[in-house]
Amino acid sequence: QVHLLESGGGSVQSGGSLRLSCAASGYTDCMGWFRQAPGKEREGVASFYRDDNMEYANSVVGRFTISRDNAKNTLYLQMDRLRPEDTATYYCAAQPGVIMSWLRLRRDSYTYWGQGTQVTVSS
Repeated sequence: QVHLLESGGGSVQSGGSLRLSCAASGYTDCMGWFRQAPGKEREGVASFYRDDNMEYANSVVGRFTISRDNAKNTLYLQMDRLRPEDTATYYCAAQPGVIMSWLRLRRDSYTYWGQGTQVTVSS
């Protein structure tokens, strides 16, 4: 069992920045960030697999950066140049074991989920 706790959400104006954190109760091979806007499906934003394998959704490439501190079992998401369409509840997810790259942004690849943190970007 892996417990995840997100923090760092908030409200910001368009063009601003936020940094999300996800504290995990232990190490897992793959961790990811997902988001869900009202009325929409939960979508993958970024993933970090083992030491240095990152995947990003096309919509956040060049604006968001995922990182991981294995000593602290903490995952981060630095979000820059935020847009109103980034408004959503952001969830941290974790999955042990091998996950192929094309599966790391799929919701159904993950077993463990945090409770989410709200990000609101105003225009």
